[in-house]
Amino acid sequence: MSRPPGATVGGQAVIEGVMMRAPHRWAVAVRRPDGIIEAIRHELPRLSARSWAARVPFLRGVMVLVESMQLGFRALSWSAQKAGEDDEELTRGQIITTMVVAVVLALALFIGAPVAAASFLHRFFDESSLAFVVIDGLVRIALIVTYIWAISRASEIKRVFEYHGAEHMTIHAYEAGDPLGVAEVSRYSPRHPRCGTSFIVLVAMVAFVIFLTLATLPLLWQIIARVVLIPVIAGTAYEVLKAAADTRWLAWASLPGIWLQAITTERPTPDQIEVAIASLLAALTVDERFEVDARGPVAVGALEAVYDPASD
Repeated sequence: MSRPPGATVGGQAVIEGVMMRAPHRWAVAVRRPDGIIEAIRHELPRLSARSWAARVPFLRGVMVLVESMQLGFRALSWSAQKAGEDDEELTRGQIITTMVVAVVLALALFIGAPVAAASFLHRFFDESSLAFVVIDGLVRIALIVTYIWAISRASEIKRVFEYHGAEHMTIHAYEAGDPLGVAEVSRYSPRHPRCGTSFIVLVAMVAFVIFLTLATLPLLWQIIARVVLIPVIAGTAYEVLKAAADTRWLAWASLPGIWLQAITTERPTPDQIEVAIASLLAALTVDERFEVDARGPVAVGALEAVYDPASD
């Protein structure tokens, strides 16, 4: 079936569940320790309808990234509470603090470490500036892959990656116009071209190209550029990712991220697929739900989900 108009959705895996974001709402669904699926949903109009800046190419990518991080932390906080791992949700201040710490750690790991490694080897090359950029890019990509592989060894992360696969498969089925039953969703791949994993890889690729053009600058300026140009790199990577998902001739740009999803996604169980479907249903408007119901039977477990009273 064809892709329904305006059907583009995104999401992320959380603790024992999935967060989904549709054009007008975002929602989280979690399998509680008692086996019941619980969901929460919040109204969230398109970012482009709330800010003119979100309609400006390249700038919108930065805004989407910041909002996605904020929603992601809120979803993780709620899922941890419902999965029985935390007593209460994080406050707004705690979420902001966590985001700042995460950004600082990311800068240290993916900017500081490559710069340190490249600068150490800098002295061994005649074409030192160019060598610095190449080594910096290779170390950054190696760090990303190594980091993702290392955390994937933990059993808790493996379950998150299974829910990650369930999220992608559910989105595939929804965007293809198929019924949202477990059997129909199970036919799809757990890998998706708009995944955050693909975005991370594209950020590394775009950074490599941009920094290559700055290879003639002194080392200090190259280091400064790696921090100052983060918004430019993120915005460019977002535009490439968006175009690659919608344009056939650019599809190759998503391939490295899809390959890396061999680590970040796993085949989910039917129970996990039900949770992903419940999350998507919670994120849809009444009209969008009507369209989904008209396609065919929906997973029974997803329909039986209960809603948090805090839902909008």
